[in-house]
Parts: sequence; C-alpha cells; structure tokens
Amino acid sequence: MINKIKNFIKLNNLDGYVVPKNDEFFTEYSKINKLEIVAKFTGSAGFILILKNANHLFVDGRYTLQAKRQSGKKFKIHEIPYVWPKDILKNYEPLNIGFDPKLFTKDTLKLYFGSSCNLFPINSDLFKGMSETINKHNLVYLINSSIAGESSKSKTERLKKIIKKEKIDNLFISAGENVCWLLNIRGKDLPNSPIVNFQAILTSNKEIILFGNLKKLKVIKKKLSKKITFFKKDEFLKVLISLKGKTFCIDGKTCSVLNESLINSKFIIKKRIDPIYDLKSVKNKIEIKNMVDAHIQDGVAVTKFLYWIKNSNIKNLDEIKVEKKLESFRKRSKNFLYPSFNTIAGSGPNGAIIHYKSNKKSNRKLHKDHLLLVDSGGQYKWGTTDVTRTISFNKPNKKIKELYTRVLKGHIAVATSKIDKIKNGNNLDKLARKSLNSINLDYRHGTGHGVGFFMNVHEGPQSISKNNFVKLQKGMIVSNEPGYYLENKFGIRIENLVYIDGNDKSLILKNLTFAPLEKDLIEENLLTKIERDYILNYHLETYLKISPFLNNYERRWLVKLI
Repeated sequence: MINKIKNFIKLNNLDGYVVPKNDEFFTEYSKINKLEIVAKFTGSAGFILILKNANHLFVDGRYTLQAKRQSGKKFKIHEIPYVWPKDILKNYEPLNIGFDPKLFTKDTLKLYFGSSCNLFPINSDLFKGMSETINKHNLVYLINSSIAGESSKSKTERLKKIIKKEKIDNLFISAGENVCWLLNIRGKDLPNSPIVNFQAILTSNKEIILFGNLKKLKVIKKKLSKKITFFKKDEFLKVLISLKGKTFCIDGKTCSVLNESLINSKFIIKKRIDPIYDLKSVKNKIEIKNMVDAHIQDGVAVTKFLYWIKNSNIKNLDEIKVEKKLESFRKRSKNFLYPSFNTIAGSGPNGAIIHYKSNKKSNRKLHKDHLLLVDSGGQYKWGTTDVTRTISFNKPNKKIKELYTRVLKGHIAVATSKIDKIKNGNNLDKLARKSLNSINLDYRHGTGHGVGFFMNVHEGPQSISKNNFVKLQKGMIVSNEPGYYLENKFGIRIENLVYIDGNDKSLILKNLTFAPLEKDLIEENLLTKIERDYILNYHLETYLKISPFLNNYERRWLVKLI
C-alpha cells in the first residue's frame, strides 16, 4: 500500500500525501482502519504522512510504544501534540501535500500543517471498495423516551431555541453520535458503539433533513417524525441549493473540507461548534439510572472474573484466553450486547503499552511475577461501561506496591474531590498526578474521558486532562483512570466511571463502577486515614451491590476484601 500511495504522489505531481485514521464520518472506531492497512498500526488514533523519501506516523502518548513495535521498521514515529507535520516540514521549501477533502476538516489541517506547505484536495480511490455492507445487524432502531429520558421532539425544541438565540438559520449535524442523540436512534455501523453513520441539517424552517443510507431505515422510517425528510448522502449539494436562510452552524470536528466548502459557497458559517455536544454531555436522571443498572451487571461480570483469575492456575493462561474469559462472564447478562472497545489484557511488559491489543504474535502467557493490566468495557441495554484493574499473582516487591498505591492515591483524590470547587478537568488532572509527581513520575495520557449513554465510550467535550477547561456539570460522566507505565516492564492503571451529582453549591463524584481493587498491591503506610476509609467504604459498597449475584465462594472471597 505504501508503494501505491507513492505512485499516487508521483502521478499527481505531489511531494506527499496524508492519510487519516478516520472515515468520512470522523468516528474513532470506524470499521476500516486505514492506518492498519498502510502501516500495520492498529491503534484508534493517529495519521500518516507519506513523502517521496520518508514515511511518518503520528500518534499520541497512549500509542508510542505500540506504534514503534508495529510500524517502526518502515515509519518514523512522532508523538503528538509535541510534534506535528508542520514541525517536520518547516525546514523544507513549501511542499505540495495532497489530501482527501472528504476525510479531513479545515481545523485538523490547520493544526497539522499550519502554513508550512501547499495543501491540495484530491478525491482519490486509494481505498476504494472498502465501504460498509448493510445487513440486519446495522439497521437503525429507535430507543423510546422511557430509555432515553427525553423525547426526540423535546430535544429538537431545545436545540431550536439555542440556534434561534444565536441567530443561526441552519445547523449541519455532521457527527453521527449527535444525530443518534437528537433522534433517539441507534444502530451498528461501528464495531463497538451503537452509532449510525447519518448526518442531518436542522433547517431555518425548523425541519430535519436526514442524510445516509436509507436502506438502514426500513424498519423505523414510518415511526420517525413527519418533520424529517430523507436523502442519500450524495444529495447533499442538491439539498443545500434549495435551503433558505443566510447563516450556518457547522461542527469543526466532523464537518469535512468538502462539505464546508459546499456550505460556504452559499452561506455564511457563523459558528463552528455543534451545540449538541454540550446538550448530550449532561445526562438526565433516566440515563443515569440506566447507566447505574448497566454497571451493576458489568460489576458482577468483572468481580466474577477477578475471583476466577485469582484462583486459577495461571500457567495455563495467556492474554487472549483472559480476554475471552472476561467476555464470557459479561455474556451471562441477557442485556449484554458486545464490548465497548477491544479488551486490553497486557501481561508484564505488554501492560506498559497503554492501549495494547494482543494478537497471535504478541500474545504472552501469564506469569506469577508479572502484573496483568485488564482494561475492558461493554455495551448493555442500556448503558456503556469501561473499567480497568491491575492484578497481581504473587507477593509484589516494595517498589511495585508503592507505585500502585501512588496511582490509587491519585484515583482517590479524583473520586473524593469537590467538583464545585475544582470546576474543570484541568484541575482534577493535577490532583490525580500529585502523588506520582511528588517523586518525579507521571503518565502520558489524560486522567479521564467523557462517556456516552449507550453510545461512544469516548465522548466530549468534558475530560480530565491537562488542556480541558470545560465546566464540569451535574449529570456528566467521566472516567477516573490514572496510571503508571515502565517500558518493557509493566503497566498500572485503575479506572472507574463516575458521574457528577449534587447541586450547584455542592457537586460530588459518585462511582458507577463497582469491582474490587487489588488489595495485594496496596501499601497501607502510604495512605492517609481519608484514603483508607475510602477504600473500606468502596469495597463495602461493592459487596452490598454485587454480592447478591455471586455464588458462595465468590461472596466469601469478596467479603475478605472489606
């Protein structure tokens, strides 16, 4: 594939070509991973720059070790946000770089390249024939108000008020997840999320125009609002020409260069942020209740798994067997649908690869002296889960216990924080790193990400990270997952999902995730009384919520952790 791209560069008189991970719907977990096709890199984020005489792969800190292993022989690996293409190209004469205008946004290209080169939009067929197939598994279905907590009509009215207040005539909803939220629909266009790849326009006439593969709608089309009209996605320009009004709001994250240029040819783009992101991030009471219920089911599966693995002969186990066994526990729930992302089960040095995915080549057998990091989640009727536990099989050395405990102290600092005083994810992130930073250690990922309601396991705009200043509000859900990683040795991470509850004067975090922590790795002497009390209360609450669904052996094991 590299040679095919280089020939394409030569035929089009270019100096280079940029290949994204995403498809034209800009989803994190698209079914087609172009980076894997070109560079054998299987991570969920990154992009490639192919030049005539050099190949570059750009990934964030979660994937640097993985990228070196999978792609390091043919690609130079760069860690973003510390290195961008503009940093590499600044010493060259301005190069001519090609890109597919359906696969990039204007904002992304500006971030990647600045003014360092000449960018040429070229509609290519380099990945032709890799489109989705329609079958019964990715037909669209409705979730009713008793599940979503609010009707599509109510959501639409709230949205109309926002764009009216901002004097916007038309809103282009280019993110499939936002269309799903607005219309209370779900599907299976992505491998791990119940998302449908549809786009929509809320018009100046306050009607909704829906774009996508209309075959997916055959079961529910008549049930959707009469104020929705339907078009194929290649009819976008035809629809634009017929629209009234002067102004548009687009989503700078997911509106392609192609679609933005079409909109800009007739309308003034007044705003570049889809207001649905903010609306969607604040869950209502029904959504929270459904997430709580899903996490009880998930907590039972994870607790049963932890009991099983702690009482197994690990000589007979490897990472892939661990992944399959954990999923088998989740499948015992009648409401489990599928994993919310590819399970990470990293033994020893593989645990140091932050978003590791085992395969036949990398698969390691478990070892009593090696830590096992397991990060996994599920999509349930109705909720999305994500949990990480670090497991020990032998008496750990003092340094390992110290590091685990410092990660745990960061986790507890987040869990017990007063959100009304902390305000945003930037400040929470500092708390999470404090114990590790005190001995000059850190980790190369954010402390937490937003999570959708029966939707994407990664959702914005809120997160717990160094550069996130979004105000944290009641109803938001985030992960709490500090960690520590020593290359070629081990990885430690502790993750729960939490939601914000309370009132404006007293906002707190409440755990959604309930599964026991690894007490064998805790160094009690490093903990304060508040931290010890937190662990005690967490395990007590876990027992009360989970034990009714356990057998006697599992129950006796769990009660010993209190």
